[in-house]
Amino acid sequence: MIKNKLTWAVTTATLSTFLLTGCGSDSDDNGPVTADPNLTREHSERTFTPAADISFTASANASAAYYGTYEGDRGPAVYSVEFPTDWNGGVVMYTHGYAGTGSTLPVTVPGDAWRETVLAAGYAWAASSYSANYYDVRAAIEDTNKLANEMMTYLEQDWSVQYDAPTQFLISGYSMGGHTAAAAVDRENMERTNYPVAYEGAAPFCQAEQYQFQWLGDYTRLAQAFAGYGYLPHSEFDELIGTFAGPFIATSGPIIQNLFNLEEDGTPDWSSPANINGERLMAAAEILSGGDRPIFEQGFATFYNDIVMGTGGRDGTINGILGLENYGNEGKVYRWTTADEPTAAELAFNEQVPRQSADPKANALRTDGVRWLPLVNGEFDVPVLTLHTLGDFYVPFKHQQLYRERAMENGNADLLVQRAIRDASHCGFSPVETQTALVDWLTWVNGGAKPAGDVVLDPAVVAAENYGCEYTSPDRTGLPACPSVGTAD
Repeated sequence: MIKNKLTWAVTTATLSTFLLTGCGSDSDDNGPVTADPNLTREHSERTFTPAADISFTASANASAAYYGTYEGDRGPAVYSVEFPTDWNGGVVMYTHGYAGTGSTLPVTVPGDAWRETVLAAGYAWAASSYSANYYDVRAAIEDTNKLANEMMTYLEQDWSVQYDAPTQFLISGYSMGGHTAAAAVDRENMERTNYPVAYEGAAPFCQAEQYQFQWLGDYTRLAQAFAGYGYLPHSEFDELIGTFAGPFIATSGPIIQNLFNLEEDGTPDWSSPANINGERLMAAAEILSGGDRPIFEQGFATFYNDIVMGTGGRDGTINGILGLENYGNEGKVYRWTTADEPTAAELAFNEQVPRQSADPKANALRTDGVRWLPLVNGEFDVPVLTLHTLGDFYVPFKHQQLYRERAMENGNADLLVQRAIRDASHCGFSPVETQTALVDWLTWVNGGAKPAGDVVLDPAVVAAENYGCEYTSPDRTGLPACPSVGTAD
């Protein structure tokens, strides 16, 4: 059994997302509304400063590493660039995950598996700190694109070195950086960015997008209602969930006590629902996060449940990224069964769930660049390859299903390859999985064979005990081993 406080030895990509909070609409488009130029938001008043030390050590497989600062969307940003010993002229723009709410902007260096694979393939990589922290995907896109366009100028100005102009740009990142990479090749954002870049491919890993904030808002409201507090406004959630020590629940409040058994220290045992309402919450969460699939239960039992609960009763401005409420659940029918029609118990329960409406102007189109929260609409015309862990309870597998549906609606599903990984954490990919995905993607982008991937929309396929086995390497200790080779499309 995976405990909710199991291991703090997680990847950098995972660490970068612990404090991501907020709620939002899962609408693919907030309509043709254009943003009110007079609308203010808390985030606009925040300031950020590059770290005092932005240096980093070059890889043994690199010929040179460079770093510096430049003017980004919100102010100064930090750049980092590394060239391989035999550069092929291409650059993969790396987009980092959520970096918290601090005011300091550190240098960005990708994890070893990603970094060394890209360099070994002959590509340079470049990354921006972005000119803001918080969940500012607008700054992430605009600053990454500006760096792609002007990096050679920065290197000549700051380091007195000259390189030929890159012959190809690609983009890849994790979590919030995956949101950035997917959005950067989406048509709306390509047309509205201040710094257009003709990316020839994207590899968004464990990516979040607009549904992330619907998920965070839905799950906490369901917990409140199942625990018997649906009659209270959701703003009371923080007082009812308990106390936190960092991202962990330190003391379980009445919501948890009414739904789950507790550990000896009073913290929640997510693997042990205390009653039928706890079981129903778990079943409803499974549906909302991607449906019946291997590793869901193990992911539910991890400390990511603490983190999702930690979003609490916060408003739907995503910590001030937006200026108006962007979460809405009016008319949404929540289920814990999978029959065609809701049961009488489900219909009665839905009457108890706190409801609210999203403001259509909260994330409207802008005339000065991409939206404050750029959308992933699935409208792209370049090869895209994704990885996602099946047990990720923080940024759930549902994102992959929505991405596939949107790509199908836009007629470009043949350009999307998705791979499911049997792991219970967020962005918990092994070096082999990362390397294989990147090599297959780079081969495809450059005219090679289209890689194989997993089916994500067939419930029977996704629910099979061997789902995700095709691209998982190695099997994870403590998780069900693959009984046989999985099914790929």
